Amino acid sequence: MSRVVVMNANLSGPARSDPDLWHAVGSGDELAFRDLFLRYSDMVYNYCFRSTGSWSLAEDAVQATFAALWRRAVAGKIEDLRLDSARPLLFAMARDECSNLNRSRSRRVRLVDHLGSASSDAVDNTEAWVESEATMQAIRQALAVLPRHQRDVVELVAWSGLSMAEAAATLKISVGTAKSRLSRARSRLANTEIATLLGESR
Repeated sequence: MSRVVVMNANLSGPARSDPDLWHAVGSGDELAFRDLFLRYSDMVYNYCFRSTGSWSLAEDAVQATFAALWRRAVAGKIEDLRLDSARPLLFAMARDECSNLNRSRSRRVRLVDHLGSASSDAVDNTEAWVESEATMQAIRQALAVLPRHQRDVVELVAWSGLSMAEAAATLKISVGTAKSRLSRARSRLANTEIATLLGESR
């Protein structure tokens, strides 16, 4: 499937830290924005897919997340990092975009439209694509028994690999609250078929 495309630039020099990149992006540095995109777009994409259960909506959410970041940077309104990682703020932005898209699911690209415009190679992979999307929809139905605040922590920690500190920063709650919410979610889902997906928190 196609992915979001940003401006071309040559990579040079050692990898910069997230705070350095974030500061540069806030100054309108396109190369820093590109590096940040390359570093985190896949993580954001996977999170968005798990949040929406749709490949096409995940694509839209990634595009919207990084477009919003660049607009804020150009306007001089980029938020300061709370930790040494850009993940919490990117995931917070992605979470908002996913919520918007989930509320407007009628915009979702239908499978027939996808097939009509897909290449022959993409058509060959359609069965696996639908299976994966159908599986995630089933998992999201199982998670629907959880309150939204517990589900958010599951998606960030158990599925997206954020640390408790990063998840807490994303959701703007304390680490203790994040741990408590994840613990309650695990307890509620302990006897379900998706319990093994929750793993151990870091």
